[in-house]
Amino acid sequence: MTFSSSARHVVFAVAPELVLLDACGPVEAFWRAELAVRAASARQSPTPSPGEAHAYRVTVASLAGGVLPTFAGLPVVTERLDTIDPATLDTLIVPGIPIDDTTVPDPALVAWIAAAAPRARRVASVCTGAFYLAAAGLLDGRRATTHWRNAAQLARRYPQIDVDPEPIWLRDERDGRAVWTSAGVTAGIDLSLALIEEDYGHAVAMQAARRLVVFMKRPGGQAQFSETLEAQSAAGGAFEALHGWMAANLHVELSVERLAEEARMSPRTFARRYVEAVGRTPARTVAAMRIEAAAHALAQSRRPVKRIAADCGFGSEQNLRRAFERRYGVLPVDYRARFSAA
Repeated sequence: MTFSSSARHVVFAVAPELVLLDACGPVEAFWRAELAVRAASARQSPTPSPGEAHAYRVTVASLAGGVLPTFAGLPVVTERLDTIDPATLDTLIVPGIPIDDTTVPDPALVAWIAAAAPRARRVASVCTGAFYLAAAGLLDGRRATTHWRNAAQLARRYPQIDVDPEPIWLRDERDGRAVWTSAGVTAGIDLSLALIEEDYGHAVAMQAARRLVVFMKRPGGQAQFSETLEAQSAAGGAFEALHGWMAANLHVELSVERLAEEARMSPRTFARRYVEAVGRTPARTVAAMRIEAAAHALAQSRRPVKRIAADCGFGSEQNLRRAFERRYGVLPVDYRARFSAA
C-alpha cells in the first residue's frame, strides 16, 4: 500500500506482555477512520485512488521487532523501533502491560520513548502505558489518568504527576505539546476517537464509533453511558458541547432556562431546536444522564448514597431511590450490591 504525504504516522510502541486490546482497539479505530476518509475522498474525486491511504499510517513496533508475546496469549508481529524514521512520527502511543508493585518499565523502551517523544506532534498512553510515559519524564507536572486499579500506584511512584482516576481520557497541553492518557483497556478506543476527532472532525470520528458500535464520548468517569451516546448521535454534534457541559454539571439545576443560557439561545428557541435535533426534551436527557451517572457512582465508588444523590442532581436520597425503582426496579443499595466493582 502506498501512503499519501498527508497521512499521519501513528506509532504504537509496545512491550512484551502487551495488553492486546490496548493496541488492537485503537488500531481498529484508526483504520475505521481511514475508511471513512477514503470514502469521503472517493465521493469528492471522479478518479479516486483506492490503494492510497489518506488519513493514517499505523505501525506497531517493539524494541526487538518480530513476534511479540501478549498478555492474552495471542502473539502479534511488530516492526523494530529503531527502523522508524523519527521525522515521520506524528502520534506516539504507548499501550499497557500488567503492572504490579514489582513491575519496572523496560529501561530501553523508556529511553526510546523519551528520545522519540520530542519529535512527535503528540504523545499518548493507553491504560498502564502511563507508567512508561511517567518513567520517561513525560508526565511530570501534568494531569494524567490510567486504569483505575493502578491509579494509586502511579501516584505513589510518581508524586510529581497529578493522577486523576475518574476520566476515560485526559489531554494535558503545555509548552505547545499535548500529552494524552487514558483509562483501562477499552478506554484506548475512546482516546483514539478523540484523537481522530482532533484530526478530522466530529463526523469522521462518529462514523468510526458507529462502525465499532462504541461510544463517541462517554462522560461520567470510567463507565459507558448509552443515553449520552444516543443524544450525541441524534444531535450530530449540534449540541455536543452542551452535552459535555451537562454531564460535568449534573449537580446543579439544569432547567431549560439554564441550558438555553449555556447554549446561547432563548429558552423557547432552545427547547424547539433541541427536540428537533435530539428527538426528546432537554429534561428527559438530563434525567437519563443523572440516573446513569448515579449508577456508575454506585458501582465504581464507595461514596454514601446520600452524597451520590447530591452529586448527580437528585437533591435527596429519596428522589434517587424513586428514580432507581422506576428505572431499574431496585433500590440504590441493592444495585450497588449487585454491580459493585469493589
